[in-house]
Amino acid sequence: MSLITKHEANTTGRDFFVGDIHGQYDLLMEAMGRVEFDKTRDRLFSVGDLIDRGADSFECLSLAFEPWFYGVRGNHEMLAYDALNEGAGQAWDLWQINGGSWVYLHGVHEVRTILNAAMEHLPYAREVEVEGKHIGMVHAEPPRDWGLIELEDHAAGLQSLVWGRTRISRIDCTPVAGIDAVVVGHTIIEQPETLGNVHYIDTGAFTTGRLTLIDAREVLA
Repeated sequence: MSLITKHEANTTGRDFFVGDIHGQYDLLMEAMGRVEFDKTRDRLFSVGDLIDRGADSFECLSLAFEPWFYGVRGNHEMLAYDALNEGAGQAWDLWQINGGSWVYLHGVHEVRTILNAAMEHLPYAREVEVEGKHIGMVHAEPPRDWGLIELEDHAAGLQSLVWGRTRISRIDCTPVAGIDAVVVGHTIIEQPETLGNVHYIDTGAFTTGRLTLIDAREVLA
């Protein structure tokens, strides 16, 4: 599977980005309703972490198969993938500590089956053309140059895309080269924040009840 999936401009509708959902299906539907999201024309780009902590994680994971939904894999998808495919042991315990108990609502076999299928629809990165410019998306932290993503085939590079927090911990405002803007989640913040050209939109849906959904044109504004 390619690390990045690229999308041409949406010529019939709008594009939106949404923060970490974490099983909060109803919050997502409410947010989409507020912007009158049209599933036949609009596209929704998700920064990952569809699952864990929230009881509706199965429903949120199923979004990966919807024709209007475009996600990337987050650290929680990776935690679940490792746990479900390695079986009992350290990976399983780590997933359970981090909100994987919803698996018992549906059964290990069923969740493993849908997760493995969903991962085929969740690359590490996406790039979207919007009004002649390009917006990148990863779950946690982009590289210093967006073009490096297509070269990142080593564990450390992929780890940063899914788990990294170096940029935000240092309040690093250096723009990512080779891209107009990047949207990420992973780190909970009180309200959407921008460092350089990197936009952080995880406002803690599970812990705060606030799920950020933003029009792509606002990202570029």
